[in-house]
Amino acid sequence: MRTFANPVIPGFHPDPSICRVEDDYYLVTSSFEWYPGVPLFHSRDLVHWRRLGHVLDRPSQLPLDGVRPSGGIYAPTIRHHGGLFHVITTLVDGPGGSVNFVVTAADPAGPWSEPYPLDLPGAYDPSLFFDDDGSAWVTANRPVDADGRGEVFLRRLDLASMTLTGPEHVLWTGALRDAVWPEASHLYKVDGRYHLVIAEGGTDLDHAVTVARAEHVTGPYRGNPRNPILTHRDLGRDHPITGTGHGDLVRTAGGEWWMVLLAMRPYGGYHYNLGRETFLTPVRWEDGWPLAARVEPECRAPALPEHRWPAEPACDHFDAPRLAPCWNHLRTPREPYWSLTERPGHLRLRVRPETLAQRGNPSLVARRQEHRDFAVHAALDFTPGPGECAGLVLVQNDDFHIRHVLTERGLETVVRRAGEETVTARVPVPGGRILLGIEARGQEYGLRYATAAGEWRPVGEPLDGRLLSSTVAGGFTGAYIGMYAAAENGGSSGNGGNGGNAADFDWFEYLGLAP
Repeated sequence: MRTFANPVIPGFHPDPSICRVEDDYYLVTSSFEWYPGVPLFHSRDLVHWRRLGHVLDRPSQLPLDGVRPSGGIYAPTIRHHGGLFHVITTLVDGPGGSVNFVVTAADPAGPWSEPYPLDLPGAYDPSLFFDDDGSAWVTANRPVDADGRGEVFLRRLDLASMTLTGPEHVLWTGALRDAVWPEASHLYKVDGRYHLVIAEGGTDLDHAVTVARAEHVTGPYRGNPRNPILTHRDLGRDHPITGTGHGDLVRTAGGEWWMVLLAMRPYGGYHYNLGRETFLTPVRWEDGWPLAARVEPECRAPALPEHRWPAEPACDHFDAPRLAPCWNHLRTPREPYWSLTERPGHLRLRVRPETLAQRGNPSLVARRQEHRDFAVHAALDFTPGPGECAGLVLVQNDDFHIRHVLTERGLETVVRRAGEETVTARVPVPGGRILLGIEARGQEYGLRYATAAGEWRPVGEPLDGRLLSSTVAGGFTGAYIGMYAAAENGGSSGNGGNGGNAADFDWFEYLGLAP
């Protein structure tokens, strides 16, 4: 029996949604304050996924200016209907407040349309359902009090105008008495009945998937007496997979049912540096209800032909005309602070006054941490001026991060925790070319450097990586590792960091390590 390992998409990839088009599967996840928004993946066997890019990859689609940590894009849903792909999502606490919207594309690789805003005040986690008669519907969720109780409601969508129409129908408030955070609602029609699958309990240890069904799309909906159909809340904090929920169902051409969902892998105690990841588990139907299997680290594979994609290179030499889809920016870039052409074969980052400690758009190009144990190395060419720095960073949010940077004082380790900064190590090295490294073994993060190939030296003592866990830092995201440049004290001669200095990265390598 062929098996696969969970998660199927590791690292910070929460709130997965999936659709099938013939023999192809497409999946999207939340991206919060990171840009481009809504990462998009493609698979033919539900196990091996390749990055296609992002749904929201233009500033006009995604204004993240000033968005708080764990604001931004929440819980997208992807569906295919009438020859078009549709993605519906919520931009939370954007510059103009929160807004729900739809974008469409004929090709999932893009281009995607400009957003069609929807009149759903106070709602979040919207989803799309296309019925057999051609009608289109939007489900969404909203709070009804300050204690987390909420409701799922339904409205019809006019596809010609991309506007909501007709009356509103409240469908369900969740399975448990006083259930909190009913969200992540998705509708499916199976054997002539409508099934409403939601998450409830909050996206932590008490997370769960529950289901109700009705004879008509507008209800009334009756909860499954065996709810929840999936939860790990009874397995405790020390289980290797916790927080299972936010599921979306898909049926293969052969009739198998599967669920993609988010879950977390704690390590070093109840800590989640990797964030909420995308997992896969089989679903069977019993007495007309879906029932999901416990989410296991290893599971039998779907009855689909295995389809592996070429492995992504571990090292990026920055010789492509544009950044690879693994790279992200913090909030929407309004100016081209990076270049792949000014010094061919290098990623050039301009030194600017925006910093990681602010809610702006710093000179940062970063990728997700996808393994508990990993090693990162990069080659940097940089001569810092007064107040300037460049190097590698480990980021959870603006108040919790680690900087491994070259400054005019030497190579420094700066730890920012709860808004307070401490220089934990400093090594006197000259400006110019330097090799930087970070190696994580569990929650022990070791920083190092070399001025010549193979001559690696440690920088201070290993750091406690729990700083990068959402358990400590709060929020909904996972840790990122990236390349950074800034004029953190205003830059030399009061030039505000806009004097033309730049940091050149020759290459960047990320390796997952065996535990």
